[in-house]
Amino acid sequence: MLEIRNITKVYNPGSVTERRLFENFSLTVEEGQFVSIVGGNGSGKTSLLNIICGSIPIEGGDVLVDGTSISKLKDYQRYVSMGRVYQNPAAGTCPNLTMLENLSLADNKGKSFNLRRGVDRRRAEGYRAQLRSLGLGLEDHLDVKMGALSGGQRQAVALLMATMTPLRFLILDEHTAALDPKTADAVMTLTDRVVREKKLTALMVTHNLRYAAEYGDRVLMMNQGHVVLDRAGEEKKNTSIDSILGMFNQISIECGS
Repeated sequence: MLEIRNITKVYNPGSVTERRLFENFSLTVEEGQFVSIVGGNGSGKTSLLNIICGSIPIEGGDVLVDGTSISKLKDYQRYVSMGRVYQNPAAGTCPNLTMLENLSLADNKGKSFNLRRGVDRRRAEGYRAQLRSLGLGLEDHLDVKMGALSGGQRQAVALLMATMTPLRFLILDEHTAALDPKTADAVMTLTDRVVREKKLTALMVTHNLRYAAEYGDRVLMMNQGHVVLDRAGEEKKNTSIDSILGMFNQISIECGS
């Protein structure tokens, strides 16, 4: 279980641009939940992910996993049990390295490197099998540099890399936003399959309200550092795109945006 307990986050404290985003904010995510998070710009969606991953500090509160605080752990220490896929297909992979080299790096996450080769070609067949599962025809292109792939191919490989080692949490930060609609649908189908097969706890920030309605078993809407909509289980299944859009538009009008 992931718990955000009474966190406070202030940007630019003590300056004329000071902004208090979270004030005693709490959220609990049960083991195995797939949570879609929506909201306008500045609502706190990505900041929440960054706090969970340890990418930005907090001024108060705690982040806990199964009741144990992880707030003092650095981001790279948290990534032992967390995988993250970013909005930019270029993030999370090394463009000048081949797919084999990228996959090898991901496969070695959390392990001691010591003085040995970073690439073990004996594992290449296993990588081919995982790439074959993507259905993109990449399994025979292990020696192609990541930078030569299309955005959708690269994002699919990034998702594979993020979940190669045993994980508990998958953090998805608008990971389909930079893709064309057809490719985005393919990546979302892959995402849903990976989350289910690996029994991950997933948090997905998205601006695509259809994805928020169709995928996952819980949907949150955020506004100015607060959760203004929280539906899970059967209530989530009965939540339509129109109802989410209606509330989103209502909040936008009230905020003058």
